[in-house]
Amino acid sequence: MIHYRDARTIDGPALAAMARQSFTETFGMLYPESDLSAFLDEAFGPNGLPAQLSDPDFAIRLALDEGQIIGFVKMGPVTFPGEWRPDAIELYQFYVLSDWHGQGVAQELMAWSLDHARSHGAREVILSVYVDNHRAHRFYEKYGFHDIGRIAFRVGATVDDDNLMRLVL
Repeated sequence: MIHYRDARTIDGPALAAMARQSFTETFGMLYPESDLSAFLDEAFGPNGLPAQLSDPDFAIRLALDEGQIIGFVKMGPVTFPGEWRPDAIELYQFYVLSDWHGQGVAQELMAWSLDHARSHGAREVILSVYVDNHRAHRFYEKYGFHDIGRIAFRVGATVDDDNLMRLVL
């Protein structure tokens, strides 16, 4: 049975391991091993995602099955370059392990994300998504997100294009 709860600092190692697994299963084939490893260490190492669990600027919601993290979403202040409304919030990471795709986990996490944004006074949600991640694009578009531009996303020495997307609440 899948249940959901807010992340706690003690979840750091398990959350980092799940994020590494999810990113690798989705995008690992796109990058040389050295680039992938550098990205995973920076994003999900001790100074990355686990450190943000104790940062009050971030909110992280977990999906768990039999105590194992199978998905999560992270929300916080907008950090993309440019001018952003003061009442905008960023959806940073939205990961669900592939074995749980199509089981409602993403929809539950998105519902929490939008409720979180509204309850914190946000009037828009901003995110970035890899240009060739068509599954994610379709998912976000179902909720009303639309493309507003492009941004570079670095994985080690590799630089990819991401689409910036916005949802006005």
